[in-house]
Amino acid sequence: MERLTIILNDPPYGTEKAYNALRYASALVASGVSVSLFLLADGVLTGKAGQKTPTGYYNAGDMLKDLIAKGVKVNT
Repeated sequence: MERLTIILNDPPYGTEKAYNALRYASALVASGVSVSLFLLADGVLTGKAGQKTPTGYYNAGDMLKDLIAKGVKVNT
């Protein structure tokens, strides 16, 4: 099985880098790749519980929870 670690060091909002990293991780998992996420610097905020996002925007915390439920390992 292939393995990949994604380092996420940007905040969950303000740019689409975190969103794209989480989407990429999800696509990799769906294709059978073993994925680990390393949250660094502002990327740690991606895992913050109770995020309140405007209607129509993604919730990075929910996306991260979904990935963890699919077996993605998250390190800080």
